[in-house]
Amino acid sequence: MIRSTISRTLLAALAATLFSPHPCVRAATPEKTAETDPVIATAKGFEIKRSQLEDAFLSYNTSVAANGGSIPEGQRSEIKSNLLNHLIINQILTQKATPEDKTETKKKVDEAIDTARAHSTSAEAFEAQIKATGMTVEQVRSRAYEEQLCRRVLTREVTNGVSISDEEARKFYDSHATNFDVPEQVRVAHVLISTLDPVSQRPLPPEQKKDKEKLAKKVKTDAEKGDDFAKLVTQYSDDTGSKSKGGEYTFPRHSRMVPEFEAAAFSLKVNQISDPVETQYGYHIIKLLEKIPPKHETFADASTKIKEYLLEQQADKSLPAYLDKIKTEANVKILDPAFAGTPAPAN
Repeated sequence: MIRSTISRTLLAALAATLFSPHPCVRAATPEKTAETDPVIATAKGFEIKRSQLEDAFLSYNTSVAANGGSIPEGQRSEIKSNLLNHLIINQILTQKATPEDKTETKKKVDEAIDTARAHSTSAEAFEAQIKATGMTVEQVRSRAYEEQLCRRVLTREVTNGVSISDEEARKFYDSHATNFDVPEQVRVAHVLISTLDPVSQRPLPPEQKKDKEKLAKKVKTDAEKGDDFAKLVTQYSDDTGSKSKGGEYTFPRHSRMVPEFEAAAFSLKVNQISDPVETQYGYHIIKLLEKIPPKHETFADASTKIKEYLLEQQADKSLPAYLDKIKTEANVKILDPAFAGTPAPAN
């Protein structure tokens, strides 16, 4: 089954959020001057200073380190050149943004942050996760806004005037039949009794974990006695991401669910309630609501996704030429000889 959007390809082309020019929180530095913070690139309507590039590199380096990696000394110059190119492209695309682009992007970023907060085990845990990145929520919001705004503009610009016909979509559908096989799925509801500290997200001490296990067994007993499962979710579940929808999830095998949860869900009969299932998050009491048999997605249902996918492929091909074009139009000049090799528009 195809699950593809234009934004995924453009996200890779434009670079990940790690390449954002927004800095991580760091100690205050003395006020910079033209001598200590020179302009390293110019274009119509903006300039890039050395401090902006250093901030972007610091952000990228911090992200690499957070994932247990490090940047080899020999790669630093190339990475900085790529970051400078990204800063330039972001600025050009931002200038092309319309008021509607800005309004819609802000709305989507706010919704995404609200969703991330809701999926965290608690408000405290969400704040702790943000703090661990070295940023505030507002800095994360600002970073996401800039990246999403640029992607929106890039999507519109690169795909402008390009369309995919029904015939092209149908041809793809017929020649990729197995891509539209939808596997068996289950629809479940669950109560999560978390065994993680709400702030640090570290496992609770053994005695506290035992108390959580007792509570999970009580929820299982209450459910089997006939207590309304949705009410048990509301009363007990620590999964804020599903609590507002009765604890429900629908998913196929080999999804992003943790293995223990998935195995238990597929082993149940409809309306059967599991014993507490332990995962890295805690104890889950799972009720199977429905088994959805496999099916083959029809062309009518798949056509929109197919057209998005094919449009994405077209955008991929024209993207390099488009980026060269907008940099030429913006009269980009690299002033620092250290970055003379930064990808620049062809003359």
